[in-house]
Amino acid sequence: MRNAQLTGKSQVIVPYSKLKLSIAKVLVGEGFIKSFFIDEGIKKNLILDLKYYSGKPVISNIKRVSSPGLRVFKNKDKIPTVLGGLGIAIVSTSKGLMSDKEARQLNIGGEVICFVSWGEHVSCRKKNNNNTFRSNYYCK
Repeated sequence: MRNAQLTGKSQVIVPYSKLKLSIAKVLVGEGFIKSFFIDEGIKKNLILDLKYYSGKPVISNIKRVSSPGLRVFKNKDKIPTVLGGLGIAIVSTSKGLMSDKEARQLNIGGEVICFVSWGEHVSCRKKNNNNTFRSNYYCK
């Protein structure tokens, strides 16, 4: 995804897996990508429609946290906040993959899969309440 966004591609094709499908669902739900669909060819692929704002990619940074050699688990109280709420942590829980915001609302922890954050070109101002989630920001 990083390379496709750097070159300005509108779509990226990745080999299908259940984990990648779940991550795509979270990214669509949080507004980081437009949509996705499954290509049922000889080999199953997942096609992601990338999102841009003023010609620049919406996703500025994707960082894998947990790896096969070093799993990172956090309980409900220790799930990290990414960029003060302007990014998300994707967490694998007993209820499936979800964003850090959903995991906190459901009071469950799990394995932190990756961090995804907005681009620097998106200017955001915090609303007048004390929440730090991205939905409580006005973004242009």
